[in-house]
Amino acid sequence: MTRILIVEDEESLAKGLVDVLTVKGYEVSWESDGHSGLEAAMKTTFDLILLDIELPGLNGFEILKALRGAGKDSRVLMLTARGAELDRVLGFEWGVDDYVCKPFSLSELLGRIKALLRRSVTVQESPQEEGALIFGDVRVDLDAFKVIRGGMEIRLSARAFELLRFLVEHSGEVVSRDQLIDAVWGEEECITQRTLNNLVVKIRQAIEQSADEPAFLKTVHGVGYRLEL
Repeated sequence: MTRILIVEDEESLAKGLVDVLTVKGYEVSWESDGHSGLEAAMKTTFDLILLDIELPGLNGFEILKALRGAGKDSRVLMLTARGAELDRVLGFEWGVDDYVCKPFSLSELLGRIKALLRRSVTVQESPQEEGALIFGDVRVDLDAFKVIRGGMEIRLSARAFELLRFLVEHSGEVVSRDQLIDAVWGEEECITQRTLNNLVVKIRQAIEQSADEPAFLKTVHGVGYRLEL
């Protein structure tokens, strides 16, 4: 059974999520503060963690940083206030997989959860590398959600990989920032170009020898980006 951990101090919200996700067939645990949330995530392997940022004790960023530092690769969906751009930039820097902005609809949250869990299953069950795209010393396997450079797998967040997939599918084309935001996030209002730019940096760090002098993912000033393969 798929295991989900909720780390959220707002009791009514957390209990509502526990009830809904349990009915959906997930095994759900809930912790109401940062210290107990981190302890639970360290002791038990969860497929997905719903992680609030503002928590008593440790905040969501501290928990995320500790988990990634310990090699824990559970998918992490962070809950953030609408318009909290710095939160999203820091989260992607430390390895968050996706965000949902409060207040959110239940259907939106369930859709994000399903998408992240689907990617997690794909990574675990797709050892084949057929159809992988190779350029330089980089191998991008779009089916298995993997980026391998120099023989080493590089972790990308789910959103960063979606962005890379879109760029690969439109390689050689100049793609505007608005097109990229629409393709990856749709109508979500809390995403800005700063969030996009941060993910571009993460992708460059994954596929380029030098992120400051990219050979593949080029900036087209005043317009957007172009992936040259």
